[in-house]
Amino acid sequence: MKKTIKIDSYNRKILATLHLQADLTNIELSEKVNLSPSACFQRVKALKDAGYFRAAHADVNLDQLCEHVLAYIEFTFENNTAATRRRFTAVIEEMPHIMDCMQLSGDVDYISLSCFPDIKALNAACSELSDNPELSIKHIKTRIVLDRAKWFLGYPLAHLKWIDESPEY
Repeated sequence: MKKTIKIDSYNRKILATLHLQADLTNIELSEKVNLSPSACFQRVKALKDAGYFRAAHADVNLDQLCEHVLAYIEFTFENNTAATRRRFTAVIEEMPHIMDCMQLSGDVDYISLSCFPDIKALNAACSELSDNPELSIKHIKTRIVLDRAKWFLGYPLAHLKWIDESPEY
């Protein structure tokens, strides 16, 4: 079990800052959160050890790098049982072109954000999924992304209620 730590105002500042600027040096971060470099380093390490950071990513300019098709794919199941959902998520987990997949309420069971090299590859993947009887897919709807008015650049941490779940740091 991971050690839990108190998310005080300094830890909130560290999390909110690194969440949007993961490439900061410890010195730069310590200046932004008003801590000494040593204290800042110790807090970042404790936050990492406690599992508050999943990974660090670079936001690359995909349009500048390669040809691609972004699409949302909606999945509706014939039989929405726990076993069907487990089989579906196991298959989706192995598909690198499907970058994000979320279970929804309402008339669509899952929606995913995908990135394929072209529409032919997107269609082939959708056909492969719908042809798999183990997945019990009733309907697949694709929505090609024409333009991105806004792209995910991090969670709005400053506007969310923080959960304080542990004793003092």
